[in-house]
Amino acid sequence: MFDEVEQDTEKVTDDLSATALLALARDRRATENRAAADLLDLAARWADLHPPESIHHAATFTVPGCEHEEPIAGQGAPLVAEFCIAELGAVLGMSTTSAKKLIGHALELRHRLPRLWAQVQAGAVPAWRARSVAEATIHTVPTLTMEAAAHVDAQVAAVAGRIGPAQLDRLVAETIKRFDLAAPDPTQDPEDGHLHVDPRHATLNDEDVDFGGTMHFDAVLGIADALDFNQAVAQDAAAQKALGSTESLDVRRSKALGNLARAQTALDLAGVGAEPANLPANVPPAREVVVHTHFDARTVGEATVFGPTGRMEEGQRLVLLEQVQGWCTDTHTRVTIKPVIDLNTELSAPGYEIPQWLREQIVLRDGACVYPWCTRPARRADVDHVIEYDHDAEAEGRPQPGPTTTSNLAALCRFHHRLKTHSAWTYAMVAPGVFEWTSPHGHHYLRDRHGTTSIAHPPDRP
Repeated sequence: MFDEVEQDTEKVTDDLSATALLALARDRRATENRAAADLLDLAARWADLHPPESIHHAATFTVPGCEHEEPIAGQGAPLVAEFCIAELGAVLGMSTTSAKKLIGHALELRHRLPRLWAQVQAGAVPAWRARSVAEATIHTVPTLTMEAAAHVDAQVAAVAGRIGPAQLDRLVAETIKRFDLAAPDPTQDPEDGHLHVDPRHATLNDEDVDFGGTMHFDAVLGIADALDFNQAVAQDAAAQKALGSTESLDVRRSKALGNLARAQTALDLAGVGAEPANLPANVPPAREVVVHTHFDARTVGEATVFGPTGRMEEGQRLVLLEQVQGWCTDTHTRVTIKPVIDLNTELSAPGYEIPQWLREQIVLRDGACVYPWCTRPARRADVDHVIEYDHDAEAEGRPQPGPTTTSNLAALCRFHHRLKTHSAWTYAMVAPGVFEWTSPHGHHYLRDRHGTTSIAHPPDRP
């Protein structure tokens, strides 16, 4: 079904007319949509090549961490061998989680939403719109049956190419809600027996952090919760103004959210400047939040137009020195200064177990899981022996091939630790904190703390 798309090498010149520019833009978008549709087809075909039967012998063993069947789409869609997802993601330059979504959406569309799938492949509906529908039908609670999915498919496919994204989202949610899974029990609430999508959520968009130190937080609440929440925010913002704040209402309301998160109240604000121990007994204590920030003692971080900056482990984001100073001046902030760890020093420990002081060095050096394009924080990851530790070496009088030392340790999240241990993926540390990975199909990737690079022809290494 997939035909190789011939690349359009036409150069965009500066002397094109307005009409020609619009036509070229339309062609480029059509090419982009065609490529996205083809990628969905390739993802589904990649899944076809890796059914659970292909790893059945491994899946039945009771070895911890063995590969197992991994459902990534709705009821009726085929299962996929778990570890195959990682290699497709690496080739596409995306995380394993993103690759899992891509394959799941492809299978959901092809097997449970075939009308919508056909429209995507025909170019009538952009792949990204169809994927938003698949995301909804995969994660509906309770699980969407094949019959319910077919009902959604019939309703959505009729208009998917002619309405906007917001309308499409509402149509999907309403169609799911109105589909009757079973004859309702007359003794039950009329809504029982109907599938529903609960729109409530509270989502922090930590992928988009402004250099001024702000993030976007979005939430949909129940009516009663929303009204109470708004009242609490309004009261806190008014208390700030009464205490002399000259900031705008929007800024004061934003700061009120932080105060609520730390269990602070208007009464608490009135006691600003007092020692925590002297605050009234009925004021709840602020919640302790642990934030790991790192500044280079020689340069005081990277220089930006905003001033000295460092790195915050949470979300792998830049943080302003001024912000950290502000946090530390808050009377309810407990500040702990950790000893400086030299990341260039080779540390070693006897035996297999990794002591905390050595683990901390690896966490600070790697920052995140060192698998290509993985962003899971190193602080929550395993620390792996790059060259496997031989538990029998000492007893048999042989030198230890995989010592517990800085140059033989790396941070790997649990999934990619299992992937490295139980699949054909291999990696080596080619420089301090720099890792070269080789996939089962011979693709090579170089990973350091700054990111991942695909390398077509890796250099010869000893």
